[in-house]
Amino acid sequence: MAKGFNPMGGMNMNNIMKQAQKMQKQVQEVQEALGEKTLEVTSGGGAVRVVVSGAKEIKEINISKDVVDPDDVEMLEDMIVAAINEAFRKADEVTESEMRKVTGGVNIPGLL
Repeated sequence: MAKGFNPMGGMNMNNIMKQAQKMQKQVQEVQEALGEKTLEVTSGGGAVRVVVSGAKEIKEINISKDVVDPDDVEMLEDMIVAAINEAFRKADEVTESEMRKVTGGVNIPGLL
């Protein structure tokens, strides 16, 4: 290699490491904040309400007494599954949006 050759295109490795550490700290802060954030979703016209954290932990499930039909448990199960899946999708969207703010839209494998 020629003397003074820098394979990083003139970028200082120390600056890159500092930026990476700063981004890692910001990502950790966002993840902690997301864990505290709650998202609420309903299904069945509000008959089933699910509250999850941004970290996709189920915090609450509320079921209206009007939809508890012993002869049609399957419908209730479907509404619960639909609400939970929608809550998790919503949590994923919030997580991706918040992480994009930290990473500037750069896809970093294993980050999410």
